[in-house]
Order: sequence, then C-alpha cells, then structure tokens
Amino acid sequence: MFKKILIANRGEIACRVMKTARRMGIQTVAVYSDADRDALHVQLADEAVHIGAAPSSESYLVMERIIQACRESGAEAVHPGYGFLSENADFCEALEREGIRFIGPAPHAIVSMGDKIASKKLAAEAGVNTIPGFAGVIRDAEQAVAVAAEVGYPVMLKASAGGGGKGMRVAWNDVECREGFERATNEALSSFGDGRILIEKYIQQPRHIEIQVMADGFGNTIYLNERECSIQRRNQKVVEEAPSPFLDRSTRRAMGEQAVALASAVQYRSAGTVEFIVDADHNFYFLEMNTRLQVEHPVTEMTTGLDLVELMLRVAAGEKLPLTQADVRLDGWALECRVYAEDPFRNFLPSTGRLVRYRPPAGDESEIRVDTGVYEGGEVSIYYDPMIAKLITHGADRDQAIDRMRQALDEYYIHGVRHNIGFLNAVVAHPRFREGRITTGFIAEEYPDGFFPEHVPQEDPAKPVLVAAAVHRCYMDRAARISGQLPGHERIVHNDWVVLIDGQMHHLQVHPGEAGYRLEYQGRDYCLDTDWRSGQPLFHATIDGETVCFQVEREGLWYHLAYHGAEIRALVMTARAAELYALMPEKMAPDLSRFLLSPMPGLLVKVAVEPGQKVVAGEELAVVEAMKMENVLRAEQDAVVARVAAGPGESLTVDQVILEFE
Repeated sequence: MFKKILIANRGEIACRVMKTARRMGIQTVAVYSDADRDALHVQLADEAVHIGAAPSSESYLVMERIIQACRESGAEAVHPGYGFLSENADFCEALEREGIRFIGPAPHAIVSMGDKIASKKLAAEAGVNTIPGFAGVIRDAEQAVAVAAEVGYPVMLKASAGGGGKGMRVAWNDVECREGFERATNEALSSFGDGRILIEKYIQQPRHIEIQVMADGFGNTIYLNERECSIQRRNQKVVEEAPSPFLDRSTRRAMGEQAVALASAVQYRSAGTVEFIVDADHNFYFLEMNTRLQVEHPVTEMTTGLDLVELMLRVAAGEKLPLTQADVRLDGWALECRVYAEDPFRNFLPSTGRLVRYRPPAGDESEIRVDTGVYEGGEVSIYYDPMIAKLITHGADRDQAIDRMRQALDEYYIHGVRHNIGFLNAVVAHPRFREGRITTGFIAEEYPDGFFPEHVPQEDPAKPVLVAAAVHRCYMDRAARISGQLPGHERIVHNDWVVLIDGQMHHLQVHPGEAGYRLEYQGRDYCLDTDWRSGQPLFHATIDGETVCFQVEREGLWYHLAYHGAEIRALVMTARAAELYALMPEKMAPDLSRFLLSPMPGLLVKVAVEPGQKVVAGEELAVVEAMKMENVLRAEQDAVVARVAAGPGESLTVDQVILEFE
C-alpha cells in the first residue's frame, strides 16, 4: 500500500479522500491556489504545496505544477478526485513517466470513455443500448442546425469532453440550436479546454439513472447497484438517491450487466460510472461513462457499506477486489442533497463571500453524513464550483431517508452567503418527489418561472406564529431579568402579543410554562417546550409533543425564521404597537428599471448592445460568467440603451450597473 499520496483537487472531494487515507494510515499532500491558501483541505493534509494563482487554468489544471508537487513531496500516487484533471489521459501518462501511480483507470480507458463520440461507438460495439444521434463533431452553428433537423427536435447539444452539466443545452428549434451551440461551446472551452460539441436525440420524460462499477487489474469487474440522479437544474444534479424508486430487479440487473460489459471492453480499472437515460417504459440508453469518482458516490457507500475511495486505493496499489458480484448488498435507502452557495429566490444566482456562521447538522454517521470542504469563517470564492457541501441521509426505507433529510436540512445553519437549503427542503417534501414520480424535467416543470416562497408547502401555518411569539417572549423575559431596575419597579412582561407575518396580524397570548410556554392562539391552547436561549441559531422545541427545529436570526426588530424550506420574516409587537404600526405609510421601493444590474459577482464576458441601440423584451444584453457557468442577461422590456457602464473582461459586483436605458 502507498505511504503517501497527493490529492490533485480541492474542496470537499479532497477532504473526502484524505479521510479514508488517514484511516488507512496513508499520508496526504494537498495542493492549493492563491484563493485556497486557508482552505479546509490544506488544513487537513499532512503537507501542502502551492501551485499557482486563483484561476484553475493557472493552478489546478496545470499538470506540470501538480507533478512538481509530487516530486517535492515524494508522493507515490495521485488521487484526482473529480473535475479538473481527473479524466485527462495526458496527465495520467505524464504521471506514469515519472513513476507516479494514478489512482484511477488506465489512459486508454480515459481516452475511450472520455470522448462522448468514441464512447458511444464503443458502447454500441459492446452491446450497450445507445441514443439515436449524430456520430461526429459539430463544426459550427449552421451544421448544428442541419444535424438537428435530421435527428429531429428536440435535441441535446453536449460537450464531447464535458460533465457536471457544463456545455449542455436542449434545443427545441433552430434559434435555440444556434444560441445553444454558442453557449455550450464557450462553457466547454472554459471548463474543459475542449469546445467540441455533439448532438443527440433528446429523450422526453427521461430519468437519469447511473450504475457504479468497480474493477481491478485482474479482470474482475462488478456493479454496485444504481443511483437515481433525475433531480437536476440546468443539467446539474441537485438531489441523488440510491436505489432508484423506479427500477425493478430485472432492469437493475440488465443495466448493471451492460455497464460491466462496457467497462470490460476497455479493460477498465478503478471506480467508474456508466450513466443511462431511462424512459417511462424502462427502456434505457447509454449516455456516457465517467472515468472517475462521482460527486454522488456517498449514497452508494451508504447502501452497500463499501468505501469507494478505499477500493480505488487498493486497486491502484495492485490488489484484487475483496468482493464479488454476489457479495454486493443493498441496505436501505440513501439521499444526497448538494448544498450550493446560490440564491434560489434570484433564479439560483451564485453567492460568494465569507461563511460568517457555519454549523452542519450532527448525528450518527450511519444516518447523517456531511461531506464538505468549508468551515466557519472561510470564503466561498468566485473561481470555483459553488458547492458548500453534500448532505447525505440513510434510512431503512425511502420515507425514513426523506424524513431524516428534511430534519437535517432544518438543522443545517449557514449565514454569510445565500444558499439553497430551503429549495432542497421544498423539493424533497414535494408530493411528486415523495411518490417517486420524478424525471430530469422535475424542477423545470414544477418551478417553470423560478422558485418563490409560495412554492414551499405550508404544512401548519400556526407553527411560525407560535415560534416567533415564543422567541420574542424569551428575549423579553431575559431583558426583564437583566434590566437592573430598582426593587419594586421591576419590568413587567405582558402576555398579550401580536405577530406580523406577510402583512397579517396574529393575536395570541404567551404564558410561561413548566418547560417553555403555554400559548393561546385562534381559540386553541398549545404547549411549546424548549430550552432555547437567546442568540442560539437553532430553535429546538416540541409543540404539543411534535419535534420541530427552526432557524432563528434577529434582524433589528424583526425575526427571520426558516423551517422546512420556508423563510419567514416576523415582527412581534404589543397590541398597542400593532395599532400604531397599521398607520405607518408603506415605504416604496426605488425604481431600478432604467438599469441593467449584475445579479451576481462574476466576469462580464460579453456586452451585446451599444449606446443608442433599440432593444426588445427578451433580447440578449450581456453575458456574465460566474463559477464556470455563463448567464445570459436579457431585456425585460423594450428600451433604448443610453449608456454602457461596464465592458467585457471587467469583474462585477452584485447589483453593479452594466447598462443604463433612456
């Protein structure tokens, strides 16, 4: 076994590999860019080597610097994680020339499976079902339109060297095909340095289901069941689970056997994933093979009891697989939610900055697991993927895994950047998700105009009112105790309160109880027991015996509450204060319609208009790149451009003016 390995990656996957290596007694070497000097993976490693500037093209994607770091540290092998150089055959070969082992497949397998065009041909030859499409590289937008017409709309344009949703667009007509080709090409070049695009028939109402395979260097290949990855946004996976609620035993076996056949055809070694698209009739078609560890590998680990990183290390060190296909088990159910630094209420725009408060949920690791590369006080950078962490829960069945996920999301506290925890909670609580009726179009179909607060299910509207009142009463009781008033002149806390939420006044009484408070609301008595203290971010309580967990932040006189995906602003007042509040004039929001503002921090890639130009609603105005994704900004109404305030290549802040209209 290796004594020292280098992890050629960053963030949560670097930390994940280090965890297994440490358990196996293997020393680890981290590499880091300028932006990651204080990153968690650097702190966890036994050694760390600086490899360049913040952009990945000047650090994590520079093979020579990674190899030099191996020389300096004496690392015997390199684990590439996912992304960056993980599927770069040239990197693998360069390591081999240096006598350094690559913890992954051989170069020929990476080449064969890394190119979507070549892999599709190989899959067909191996007897694997494939999607109809054009078996070649598209040279320009006009050819893309011609090919799409031949294949038949809708079509999927996808980067040949791509993955992770980068460089992918669905086109339903010629206009979308031309624009999609340009966007996909730019994203592919930015993310992978390879702008080749291919076109396939887009399967409607599809499910994205993948098979995990593992192979050693002795010809032994097995499949470790499937993962359902259909909950996606912009082709980026959001929620994954194992097993799939859709597959039956025979389909699972057929898909697994085809995945093994494909891996065997290229003499595959190490962990790999064969991705399929599955239609409503259980017909499945090969999408691609990822020759690396997948982001969603934890759900497989939770349901099989295997450590995939350990198996990769052992196989790379020349050992045989310690199990056969008959030994692979399927224990219970596991879900994974990807926690991103993004704002769901602003069309999922990236959010960057400092994690002022960061408290992941705690619990038994057999039930709740958090894979992360961040810590409280750390930074979420504009240069890399916006993932904060992966939250994984396990249960005896799917319902239990979902229930544990909802509870864990409620307890996941992040302050300092916007995040998608509320959105994730809404998704896993959705009746359609609960029933397992999901496709890759789930998010687009359920939230076609974006995600808004009203999309969050209100299971019991009384709970936020009760909690807000109890929180405020706790603050008032504390203030009375520490006010320092003279004896006989103590501050009196009254029991009558009014809670204002979404313009509605809720009148109730709050009385101290044995272990919390007794509340009278809408003609009903509630018993709320809690040991919460002011300032704590998580409000754990039982309401009439039911356990709840609210996230609580005080914002001036207001309380910000988060529960089961809902975000609530509440103001608690005395009855007299409520009467006066109702007389206050409403503050009007400023009119910003004359400006095009940057909705996120990022790089202004393109300005498509000039002063004096007339634009119509829906017309492209500018393109901003953030966290490896291009975001097209369009006109909301007809207008005339008066001024261009920012130019291509400029780094933008949130709400920075790009254009001004007449």
